[in-house]
Amino acid sequence: MSGEEEENAAELKIGEEFLKAKCLMNCEVALILEHKYEQLQQMSDDPMNQVSQVFEKSLQYVKRFSRYKNPDAVRQVREILSRYRLAEFELCVLGNLCPETVEEAIAMVPSIKTKGRAHDDDAIERMLNDLSLIKKFE
Repeated sequence: MSGEEEENAAELKIGEEFLKAKCLMNCEVALILEHKYEQLQQMSDDPMNQVSQVFEKSLQYVKRFSRYKNPDAVRQVREILSRYRLAEFELCVLGNLCPETVEEAIAMVPSIKTKGRAHDDDAIERMLNDLSLIKKFE
């Protein structure tokens, strides 16, 4: 981005390096940290020796705020949101916050309604319905 352009997430003006970055939802981070925690437990007689307080707090945080717990559900959420050609950060915000209405989704991620994108209210409603089905059957 040039120095003159102001960043604005509502218009998806967030800088090239951020647009290209791979973002993870809390539920994905929880799966990764839980796997690492299990590895550390297997490698040590005393697993608490291997786990830092920051690691513990991070794991607690992502587990607390993860909307999806089942690994299959986590995979399905990413697949569904990826179909709608969202930017990575949009996908993660929607996956983390799980809006229930189109209005909530647009309030949380205004850029999904930006002119020129293929996200009309019906498409956003379908996306939210797909996500709610996963949550219901998890």
